[in-house]
Amino acid sequence: MARRTLRELLAAYRKGDRWVMSTSYDFPTAHVAEAAGVDLILVGDSLGQVVLGYPDTLSVTLDDMVRHAGAVVRGAPSTFVVADLPFLTYHVSAEQALVNAGRLMTEARVQAVKLEGGARVAETVRRLVEAGIPVMGHLGFTPQSVYAFGGYTVQGKTQEAADTLLHDAKVLEQAGAFAIVLEMVPAPLAALLTEAAQVPIIGIGAGAATDGQVLVMHDMLGLYWGRAPRFTKQYANIGNAMEAALAQYAAEVRQGIFPAAEHTFSMDPEVLERVARRHRPAP
Repeated sequence: MARRTLRELLAAYRKGDRWVMSTSYDFPTAHVAEAAGVDLILVGDSLGQVVLGYPDTLSVTLDDMVRHAGAVVRGAPSTFVVADLPFLTYHVSAEQALVNAGRLMTEARVQAVKLEGGARVAETVRRLVEAGIPVMGHLGFTPQSVYAFGGYTVQGKTQEAADTLLHDAKVLEQAGAFAIVLEMVPAPLAALLTEAAQVPIIGIGAGAATDGQVLVMHDMLGLYWGRAPRFTKQYANIGNAMEAALAQYAAEVRQGIFPAAEHTFSMDPEVLERVARRHRPAP
C-alpha cells in the first residue's frame, strides 16, 4: 500500500476530517500505530524523556532523530511521518536548518519536519518549504524552551500572549507551514485560533475544537513512569502488563518451569549417543 501523501491529508482536512496523530520512536510501535489507523506519526524529540531517559528534550541529537525516525518510517510504510528538528539544529541560520532537515528527509526518509517557534523561525520555514521540505509548526508551550518559560506552563493566558500566539500562527501559515501543533493553550483561545487559521491546527492540551489531536504514545499506553501531563488520557496500562509478564518469566526460569518440552528441539538419539561416547569423560 502506498504511503499517504500530504495532498491526501489536506484534502481530508478540507472535508472536515479530524487528524489523528500519535508519536512513535521505533519499528514495533510504528507498526502498531499504522495498524490502529492513525493519520500521522510524529517522531518527537520527546523520545529524550520517554525512550532515552533524559529529563527534557534538550539532549536529543540529530543523529538520535535520524536513527529513530528511520525505524519508524520502516515500521509504518503507509503512514505520513513527521520528525522533530532537535534543539539548536535550526536556530543558527536557515542554511543550518536546511542541511539538518535534509538529513531527516534523505537518511530517515520522513515526509515532513516539525520545528518550534513563531515569527522568529518564519524565514527558516520559508526556506525549507521553498526547498521542497514540508514543515509543521509548533506554538504555545514549546518544550525546547522549557527553561525560558520557567517550567511546563500554559501559554496565551494574557491578552498580550494571546495576541502574539495568533500573530505567530498567521506568520507560520504565510511562511508555508502546512499545519501547526498547538500545545498547552486555553481551550477557548485554541478554538479562536483554529477558526482563524487556514491550515490544520493539531492540539495537545488545547481542547477539543482543534482540527486534530496528538498524544505521546507512551503516555496513553502507560509506558512512561514520569508525571503524566494533565492533558494526557491513559487508554491502557501496557507497562503493568509488561512487568507482570516479565515477573512470570523470571519465576518460571527460577523454578525450572521454562523452557518446557514444547520450547525445545530434539535430535536423533543414536547420533546423540555416538557424540556422548566420544566426549564423555574417561572413568
